[in-house]
Amino acid sequence: MRNERKRPLDDEVDLLELLEGLWQRKVVILLATLVVTGAAVAYALLATPIYEAKLFVLPPAKNDVSLLNQGRGGDTGLDMFKSSDVFQVFARTLQSEALRRSFFRETYLPSLPEEMRRGGGDELYARFNKAMVVSQLSKEKADRFNVTAYTSDPKLSEQWVDLYVEMAGAKARAILVADARSDAEAVANNLDQSIQQARASVRKQREDEVARLTEALRVAKSIGLERPPIISNNLTAEVSSAMTGALTYMRGSKALEAEIGNLQSRSSDDPFVSNLRQRQEALAYYRELRIDPGAIGVYQKDGPTDVPDTPVKPRKVLIILGGLIAGLGLGVALVLAARLRASRVGSKAVA
Repeated sequence: MRNERKRPLDDEVDLLELLEGLWQRKVVILLATLVVTGAAVAYALLATPIYEAKLFVLPPAKNDVSLLNQGRGGDTGLDMFKSSDVFQVFARTLQSEALRRSFFRETYLPSLPEEMRRGGGDELYARFNKAMVVSQLSKEKADRFNVTAYTSDPKLSEQWVDLYVEMAGAKARAILVADARSDAEAVANNLDQSIQQARASVRKQREDEVARLTEALRVAKSIGLERPPIISNNLTAEVSSAMTGALTYMRGSKALEAEIGNLQSRSSDDPFVSNLRQRQEALAYYRELRIDPGAIGVYQKDGPTDVPDTPVKPRKVLIILGGLIAGLGLGVALVLAARLRASRVGSKAVA
């Protein structure tokens, strides 16, 4: 019981002794704090400042994609391009590895000093991935992306962000125009095929008509019927209208020979092809369809590129404060280590 009552007092004495020992070695603690804090201050002042430039992008307006919808919709079988569809293509391009590699080779590497470009390719690419970041704003805002560049020059950061987005836009526009042109080519091919089939069908019908009239001509000649028979009263019109099929020979050999000659000498069946001119006009339209990529918008900037006046790295206040705390902790640790070592030596001497 006596030992238990003395423990709080002993703990208080030990704590006082510890504080007294630290105070006695305050010079060591102060020196350690000054050295580490000085190093932190030197780093904060000498470290290369890093500036951050940001750009937010949104889906394009409906008017921006209108040129892509030429010759689409209605009964063409081609779906209309929506701004969300166009932005999906842009978003995939913006996040693509192909775009990052292109920007790395064409922009990032030429910006480095010669001695830095001699380093390993993987290491340089890893640095680039930290310097250029593309991210989706949030799951709730899936149609909004943020492009950020980190460089030692605020103007360069701004240029990189704008250039990166422009490269993504150019590649996305090329993909969309190629898709639209491919769709137009498919429609044109279908129209061309339908025209050829219609012409072949009309030609075949003409050949079949010639065959039928030739048979009727043989019948007319066999019975010596050169001209249609003359029928009195009102039966003439009725019989004339019925001179088809088995009664075609009743037109007479003269009329049949003239009709056969006319069909055989026909130079073109085009006037007898249904809707031929409309189909030819549509074919020419889709064959000659051209879309200017520069007139298509695949994204919108959500405000101007954000370039801060102050660097985001290094964070001088945090670095100095961290150095102060670390130096103070190092000084205390050194004093405690010295006391522990002295106590061990003393205990060995007593033993």
